[in-house]
Amino acid sequence: MRKPNGPLSALLCAALVPLLLSACGGPNISGGAVAPPAPADGQLQVAGALDRPATLTLPRLRALPAVTQTVSFASSRGTQTHTYVGTPLWNLLDGMGIQADPAARNDALARYVLATGADGYRVVFSLAELKPDFGNRASLVAYGEAVDGAAAPLAAGGPLRVTAPGDGEGGRYVAGLRRLEVRASGSTVAAAGGAPSTRIAVSGAVRQPGSFDLAALKALPAVTRTVGAHTYTGASLWDLLDARAGLAPGAAKNSMLAMYVVATGSDGYKALVALGEIAPGFGNQPDLIAYEMDGAPLGAGGFARLVIPGDGKPGRHVSRLVSLEVFAAPPAR
Repeated sequence: MRKPNGPLSALLCAALVPLLLSACGGPNISGGAVAPPAPADGQLQVAGALDRPATLTLPRLRALPAVTQTVSFASSRGTQTHTYVGTPLWNLLDGMGIQADPAARNDALARYVLATGADGYRVVFSLAELKPDFGNRASLVAYGEAVDGAAAPLAAGGPLRVTAPGDGEGGRYVAGLRRLEVRASGSTVAAAGGAPSTRIAVSGAVRQPGSFDLAALKALPAVTRTVGAHTYTGASLWDLLDARAGLAPGAAKNSMLAMYVVATGSDGYKALVALGEIAPGFGNQPDLIAYEMDGAPLGAGGFARLVIPGDGKPGRHVSRLVSLEVFAAPPAR
């Protein structure tokens, strides 16, 4: 077959090559960094800090290993129980190559996933709560539901939904799911020499930013948690942020669920916690800013340490705590 040439051929190639690359999940090379088109109903755009971002169709999602998951959660219509069918969210992201800064220890623990629905509704999951050896929240990208023993498409809200097993309320079950984006925390706090800490700076999306010392922590209701071989005493992270500093969510529905906090130690080590995972009524994950371990001050670990008792590993136990930055995740780009 003779190869076409001339101006018409050049125009056709210029128009078709980017389209073919986009359909195959490749880059748009039509000039500069061009944002991909918004996904259609039944498509899921997976983007951000990934080696192999892609837009997935329903058939492609159904071709991935499937999991069945039964969950219950409270809603405005009362308690709902569903048996969803879908692919694990962590496996989907991990299979696309989650990017992390190799110079930052456990950098994945300072990253989050923004899930956005067709109506713009959005929520945050920390990568740590999804990671199997840390929080192990087995969220799914669900595309079906078992009804009377048979698999059926999702009945309401669109063909895709992200689940939040363990949450007491359904705010993070994003219906009409269109986009997942992996992001870095955006924290700007630098290392402070690694010395033992004496105060915690609370900043960002709070009404009363300030600096909190040991006396301020002890003025909050005391919490005691046993984690492994140690018993910690301290103040609830949620109480410090909500009751003392005053969270400042936006006006959008459940906007607190699109917020997160970044804890930084004096050595620059960082860990991220989604507010949805620690909020009472939602994730309700036990947490505390510990100031005692086994009945004694923390000593060389600084006066305060972030402790997440439900995690399988202590990677988010930030010692020598100097900063808590509260962020509201910007809308999907």
